[in-house]
Amino acid sequence: MSDRPSFDLGAYVRLARPFTLLAPAAGMICWGLVAVGAAPATKLTGFLWGQMGLGALMAAFMNCASNAVNQIYDREIDAINKPKRPIPAGDIGVRGAWIFTVLFYLLGVGTAALINLSTLVIVVFTVFVTYAYSGPPFRTKRWGLLANFTIAIPRGLLLPVAGWCAVVGSGEFGGKGVDSFEIWYLGAMSGLFILGAATTKDYADMEGDRAQGCITLPLRYGVRRSAILISPFLTLPFLALPLGVAGGILTGPGLALSVLGGALCLWGGWVVWLLLRDPGALTRSSTHPSWAHMYLMMVATQVGLALTYVVAG
Repeated sequence: MSDRPSFDLGAYVRLARPFTLLAPAAGMICWGLVAVGAAPATKLTGFLWGQMGLGALMAAFMNCASNAVNQIYDREIDAINKPKRPIPAGDIGVRGAWIFTVLFYLLGVGTAALINLSTLVIVVFTVFVTYAYSGPPFRTKRWGLLANFTIAIPRGLLLPVAGWCAVVGSGEFGGKGVDSFEIWYLGAMSGLFILGAATTKDYADMEGDRAQGCITLPLRYGVRRSAILISPFLTLPFLALPLGVAGGILTGPGLALSVLGGALCLWGGWVVWLLLRDPGALTRSSTHPSWAHMYLMMVATQVGLALTYVVAG
């Protein structure tokens, strides 16, 4: 008889990958604060803090679910690349992982329903996109750039819009609507960054991806060429901040936004240098510094914009 407990809480925590919950949860609050500070400025009330708090919970729930469904369908790849993950290690069965996935998708959708209709619509669409990345019949992860798009849409483009929607609701709030060009412009900037940055996680997984037929950009174009291809996405999107100020698209303080955009461009340039100085190193580590910088840049963009719109404004 096995001594292994029937329920291993630690294994389910590892399935959720808690570190990856930070950016989307904090992002919902930060993008909500952008909505508060955007012209015309909205008074920050307890109700709005509650909306943003629910948004943070929703984003964390959704990220738990998408992490789990990815590990369910990547279990053969993970058996090669990351054998200590809970499913290939045998700590969680596929059935248990599915129960976890469905539970957290339902928690995410249910929490979104408590916020407002526009947030709910975005979250329901996100359920489809995050499943499509990993699961059949779509499994866009197999198709190079399409995989990057299905990561960038929910995590880059729609997260800012969802945070904004948590504040402005399904219609107008303080003169700002869900269809505001400002938030879609900022979301496009974020999405373009993620479109390239998503590839930084693929280099260490090339062996398992190749074995299971997932043709990521590094496998399609090679390590060095793919690193060159994604490099512009790590820098150029942030020029949208000074350009948005100059074009009258962004209503936050112009100088602060321009400085933030310049700082992020320089940071992205540093990451490009890390990528290109020794491309082969990308395949020798599961956590290459470029991936850590990409994640921190995503958080810094969110926090920087929130501070700029609310504090500097």
